[in-house]
Parts: sequence; C-alpha cells; structure tokens
Amino acid sequence: MTQQLIQFVHANSYPADTYRVFLNHLRAHYDIAALPLHAHDPAYPISNGWQALVGELLATLDARRPAILVGHSMGGMLSLMAARARPDLVRGVVLLDAPVVAGWRALLLRLAKAVGIDRRLSPARFSEKRRNVWPDRDAAYAHYAAKPIFAAWPPAVLRDYVEHGTVPDGEGVTLRFTREAETAVYRSLPDHLGSLVRGNFPVPVGFIGGADSVECRRAGLRATRRLVGRHFRKIPGSHLFPLEHPAAAATAVHQMAQALLHA
Repeated sequence: MTQQLIQFVHANSYPADTYRVFLNHLRAHYDIAALPLHAHDPAYPISNGWQALVGELLATLDARRPAILVGHSMGGMLSLMAARARPDLVRGVVLLDAPVVAGWRALLLRLAKAVGIDRRLSPARFSEKRRNVWPDRDAAYAHYAAKPIFAAWPPAVLRDYVEHGTVPDGEGVTLRFTREAETAVYRSLPDHLGSLVRGNFPVPVGFIGGADSVECRRAGLRATRRLVGRHFRKIPGSHLFPLEHPAAAATAVHQMAQALLHA
C-alpha cells in the first residue's frame, strides 16, 4: 500500500539534508520528498513576498499525488502560500515554528521594508556578515559546535549540516546556502499572510512550535491560533527544535499529520 506523501520544505539557510535524522524518523510512516535547496534557482528569484519561491515549491508538487506540506520556518510560510494558491495539490499543512505574522506586526514589517530599516530589525544584520569559509569541514564543525545554538543539536545532526551545508571552494569549504541568499530571504519576508489566511482556509493546517522559541514570541501567535484552531501544539526546544530534538519533533509531526488527515 502506498504511503501518504510528505513534501518537506526547509528553513532559511538550512538545506533539506540537514534534517536527515528528523526525516528518517518519519519514513516509517510516510514517503518523503524535499527540494534539497530552496531559494537558489535563478529561475525562481528571491523577491518581496517570495512569490517566485512559492512557484518553485509548486513546481515540485504532483497533481496525481497530493502531499502533506511540512515546512520549517521559511518552509512553513512557503507551504501556507502554496496551499492557498493550489489546494488541489495539498492535503494539509504542518507549520513548524512558522507563525503567521499579521496585524500591527505585519504593518511594522511593511513599513520597515519601505523605509529601508528592515535589515536592523531582522536576522539579516547577522546573516550578511556570517562567517562562510573554513579550511575544511572539520574546522567548520568545530566552529559551529562551539556556538550555544548548535551545541544543542545531536552530533549526527550537526555533522549532516556541515556535510550537506558546505561545498568545496578555492580556500577550503564554504556555505552551500549562500549568505547573500539567506539575507535576501530575510529582507523579503511576506507581510501579507494575515490577509492570506483570513476566512476559511482551503486545507487543514496545524502548528507545532518550540516552547522556547524567541521567534514565536516576537511574531505573536494570535493569528496562528485563529488559523489552526485545535491543531496547535508546542514541544520542548527553540525555533530549531526539529534539529535539536529530531525524534520528538517527528513524533509530533506524525501525530499532527494524522489529525489533519482525519479533520
């Protein structure tokens, strides 16, 4: 019997293979598909509101086999927009720490972009200067392992990030997800999601957030709760909980996906 298909959509700066451990837990119940690297195809340029990136995601979906979209952060927002545009391709959406920015926060984001101060109000101020070259992958691993945000990851997950998140260059290895693309994604965050989810959404949506997620606190969860209703859950971890706690995150996704399929 064919298993339900999950289309996984990764977060900004974390290629899909970074999530190998998390996704392998889900393979017991689902077929898994994922575009290895979003936001790097010149045919789908990064622009304000990510419309071309939504097109990139839609191009990966198969009308003969509608998928559950599971998206982390950027991936969740892309999944939500794709489901609104083509609900015939989607059976449900699981948002992983991807809250809906709406109301005054969306207005503030729109104004910040209009006057050019959004860089100072988003992670773009860090990503554009992020270190991106190391002598080799062992040096890259040591660099990340020493940082608190990555020290919370199981060693196998961090190894996957270094292995699949870097590529050789003339000086050693460099980031596969370029810091230029990462910064462009942050500076073009969608500010229209509130209107997108107003009223009845065409497919069921669930939300799983990290209990310690700073991103959720900053974005607010009121619009998200209104969208997902009873399909709302928090589990231990930060914004990066699928990488910190891959087994627990996969269990939560499986339970949420089943709830959406039977909604």
